[in-house]
Amino acid sequence: MIEACRQRMNELHARTAETPLFNPVFQLGLEISRQLEKGEITLAGLSEAIAELGRDGLQARADRLARLIGPLEEDENIAAFRAAVVASAQGSDFAGFAMRWSQPLLHVVFTAHPTFLLTPNEYAAVAEAAVSGAPVVIAPRPDRPSPSLADEHEEAMAALARAQAARERLHAVVLDVAATHYPDDWQALTPCLFRLATWVGYDMDGRTDIGWATSLRFRFNEKARRLALHADTASAAGEAGLAGRLRRACRHAATMAALLAGDTDTPAALSAIANQITAPDADSLTSLSGVIADLRAAAAVLPVDLAAPRLVLAAAMAADGLGMGAIHFRVNAAQLHNAIRRRIDPDGNLDMASGQALLRLRMLLNEVQPLRSNFAALAVESTTAVRQFLAMAAILRHIDADTPIRLLIAECEQPQTVLSALYFAKLFGIDSHVDVSPLFETETALEHGGRFLDALLAEPAYVAHARRRGRVAIQTGFSDAGRFVGQIPAALAIERLQGRLARAMAANQLGDVAALIFNTHGESMGRGAHPVDFGDRLAWPLSRWARGQFADRHIRIEAEASFQGGDGFLFFGHDALALATLARIAALWPGLADDGAGDAFYTRTDLSLDYYRMIRRHQRRLFETRPYARAITAFGLGLLPVTGSRRLKRQSDIGSDREANLRQIRAIPHNAVLQQLGYPANVLAGVGTAAGEAREALAALLAGSARGRQILGLVGAANALASIKTLAAYGELFNSAYWATRPYRGTEDHLARPCLALAERLIEDDRSGQFRRLASQLRVDNIKLRQLLDHLPAPSADPAGEATRRTLGVLHALRLALMQHLFLRAVDMPAFSRSNDISRDDVLDMILSLRTDEALAQLRRAFPVTAPDLDDYRMNEPSDWPDGDPQAYAGIQRRFIGPIAEAARLLPLIGIAIANHFGAFG
Repeated sequence: MIEACRQRMNELHARTAETPLFNPVFQLGLEISRQLEKGEITLAGLSEAIAELGRDGLQARADRLARLIGPLEEDENIAAFRAAVVASAQGSDFAGFAMRWSQPLLHVVFTAHPTFLLTPNEYAAVAEAAVSGAPVVIAPRPDRPSPSLADEHEEAMAALARAQAARERLHAVVLDVAATHYPDDWQALTPCLFRLATWVGYDMDGRTDIGWATSLRFRFNEKARRLALHADTASAAGEAGLAGRLRRACRHAATMAALLAGDTDTPAALSAIANQITAPDADSLTSLSGVIADLRAAAAVLPVDLAAPRLVLAAAMAADGLGMGAIHFRVNAAQLHNAIRRRIDPDGNLDMASGQALLRLRMLLNEVQPLRSNFAALAVESTTAVRQFLAMAAILRHIDADTPIRLLIAECEQPQTVLSALYFAKLFGIDSHVDVSPLFETETALEHGGRFLDALLAEPAYVAHARRRGRVAIQTGFSDAGRFVGQIPAALAIERLQGRLARAMAANQLGDVAALIFNTHGESMGRGAHPVDFGDRLAWPLSRWARGQFADRHIRIEAEASFQGGDGFLFFGHDALALATLARIAALWPGLADDGAGDAFYTRTDLSLDYYRMIRRHQRRLFETRPYARAITAFGLGLLPVTGSRRLKRQSDIGSDREANLRQIRAIPHNAVLQQLGYPANVLAGVGTAAGEAREALAALLAGSARGRQILGLVGAANALASIKTLAAYGELFNSAYWATRPYRGTEDHLARPCLALAERLIEDDRSGQFRRLASQLRVDNIKLRQLLDHLPAPSADPAGEATRRTLGVLHALRLALMQHLFLRAVDMPAFSRSNDISRDDVLDMILSLRTDEALAQLRRAFPVTAPDLDDYRMNEPSDWPDGDPQAYAGIQRRFIGPIAEAARLLPLIGIAIANHFGAFG
């Protein structure tokens, strides 16, 4: 069936030359719908076709992964890395060599939001196919539970373990080369190619379901897991005594984790748990500094082959401490403001952005005296932000006293917020181990971030904190920025902000500390992770120009990047993938130091700056238009499978989604809906229109610039998959005229009643018109994009590109047919009485917005097929009622509810296949 559909799509596509308004995607969807409603094909048959396309999607993901980080053969990657290390030793003294390999190339952070598109088995299949080259043999299944927070944490731990193992293999190479070239000094080297971290279980921004006990339990579990790995390594290195000590500490940590999985709500239970955690215990290892010193001392008197494994273990301990990696807590600025008001503004009259608030915070910071805290303080604290500081204090005191903790502050737009965080860090005595990091992500934060940084870096309390910690830490994000102003303007605004940080640090004499820049990009075309090659993936969020701004001022950068959810974790989904990923980063990193000083994109700002501003303006206007909002929210979030434990919307909506607020939808699902509708407007919109009459000059600028070619690469990847016809096809589902005329010729008389009912229902519905308006806007803009691209060299032909487009067209056509099946069954449903304020019309609205789970729950309540029977009861008194068939609703179940449920079950599988071809969810 699939091959026939692809062939038919080719034929229908050719007809667009005859009439520009012809829509091949919608036409194929209609043809499949007709076959389905006539019984010529069945839902079971469609299920088989969707499974086949699902395998194709998994294969596309595996192929892309292999292309991005290949070669994947482990010996080849180790040999190439060794050659690079040897080359760095030639002509270099030990001090230079040590500096090169003891400062992290990259901090790798494993983050998670709703981005676990596939099940663990599917991810494993993709990873194995990428490594082995064998085809993927499984397909996504419809019975897929939503990932829980515990599931996400386990995935993060697995990725961290593989990253650690790969890093240690590279560290062994560095030490081996050092022993050869610097035989008298090599044991003084502590290699640290990568630092590893996670925020899974510690990120409180946008969620309230992570309690303090959850975070501490996760951290104890991480400690136990890491100690077990350290013990295995120590045993293999011949350190049997140390291995035994580490295993005892592992068991202690696991016991503490198990305690925190119990009742922590009642005072008596928590008291017993807390007293056991805090009781002195010889196995309660909270620092590895002594262990590291012992390992280094033992290595000093051993030959190279015995010393090296001990030094590799010591380096791992120094890098990760007593966890699988460092941890990032994250709170929202509003949560911090709520917490600090109790100290500076108990009456709630003070504007936190005011100078008066700043003065009071300075006084607090000057006068603060550390306070002790315990688990009871955690239990009774009601303020989210303060509870996080108490949790951090407990972790540093009882789990790992050495490893610093990052505090990320979302929506942080004023210095007062950072100073509030510093105050609480000092109040609980943890300021020496906490890096406070504001997040710049919203359009406002990026636009005014330079002034914010100037003000913050002039605050004496913050400067003292930065010097104590040895770094100025910031976070730049692509979520809200890419949603509101577009992916390309977001990347350029972030780049400019990073440059402003370099200037602000130099202006405030902070050149002696590092700039830690955490770029929380996401996947593929969704949120800032460049899809073309791995070098661009590294350089897109922290460009060569931005790096050059720091290099020119002799400020060291600590680069940090997120590997998020399913897409990012896949790079570490197999031992060979993890090694290839880290080896590829190490190989590409020297090339990122080229500051791009001669890049025309930065010298011809008369063109590039105006271009950036025009794209941003176009994207912002598009986002604010009603056609855009109605198209994105037309199906609510029904086009997306559930892929994570965090809510997709910022607040619930118990009514119809027909007027859902676009700003309620988070950035990841927003971007994912664009892909599911067939047109990634957050990448493409405005790129052509913004060129105006300067197309030829801009084309020359972009083609002649490394940064410009990155922009073109992102645009080209998105445009290769984009289809405005597809987006327009979804709007036709709400076209009253379509439903009224579908049975007009008498070929579908059996559908006359539901078609006419839908036609009447949709007469006043505005979604069809809004989709058409949006499609027209995007078409005009896309034509201008093509005019711009006509001035550029033609890209290399992608032999698989057209086949992918046809496959996507078939996927959309299948979904359109299934959605029509849903609509027809739902509108033909017998009437039922209103229950719990839900009527038949409400259920139909749910179906039209793809809120199928809610609709099915109401239908099953209205038409139960397992109603109680008289024979179920033992009554002495006889009854002649009910006198009808006790299973009267079985026919309704068979004709309506069953088909609706089966079609709804297949829809997410199509969404998964589409997302896999885009290489992302979000």
